[in-house]
Amino acid sequence: MLSAVMEDYIKAIYTLEEPDERVATSALAEYLDVTPPTVSSMLQKLEERGLADHEKYKGVRLTDEGEIVALEILRHHRLLESFLTETLDYDWADVHDEADRLEHHVSAELTDRIEAALGNPEADPHGDPIPNQELELPESDSTRRLDGATEGETLIVRRIRHQGDEELRYLADAGVEPGERLEVVGVAPFGMVTVATDAGEQSLPQEIARLIETVPASEATV
Repeated sequence: MLSAVMEDYIKAIYTLEEPDERVATSALAEYLDVTPPTVSSMLQKLEERGLADHEKYKGVRLTDEGEIVALEILRHHRLLESFLTETLDYDWADVHDEADRLEHHVSAELTDRIEAALGNPEADPHGDPIPNQELELPESDSTRRLDGATEGETLIVRRIRHQGDEELRYLADAGVEPGERLEVVGVAPFGMVTVATDAGEQSLPQEIARLIETVPASEATV
């Protein structure tokens, strides 16, 4: 059995990993809001369990076994988010932290039942793909972050990544959520991206725009 804290670390490493790159201890500490020595201590424990491969000064990555654990945690988390929004009428911007608290306490059987009751969704309310019972991710469109958009593009929001409830509430109030259509009306040299939505024009800081994955409206699939 893994502790809730261990599971949080595994999920964080999976979230921050980029292909063929390790996650820096400092990045993990910032993401989890803990000190670097605390991170190093936990990474040692995960390495002893065969879940992580940590190299001093180089960072950490999950082992194959660690990745399986991460996908199982994400399956719980994302189906809980879907259940909270679809069944309990939570706002999509308010479920991330709630699911964080619940994900450690649901069984595989309950998760399977939630999935069946929801009609086997492939993505959660934020557009994050939901691993299936075999812990395989569904195929999805190739996306591009909004901070790399150019003026004049018309885009569809597919996914909002690395979210906390504060960032999600900011985007919800701005009318930016998965499935919404955005027209890029301006890109400032310092990174501010201005988009037109049904709620009006919104100027998004670069750090917020980077959370938003989009596809061209002309290429969007249902």
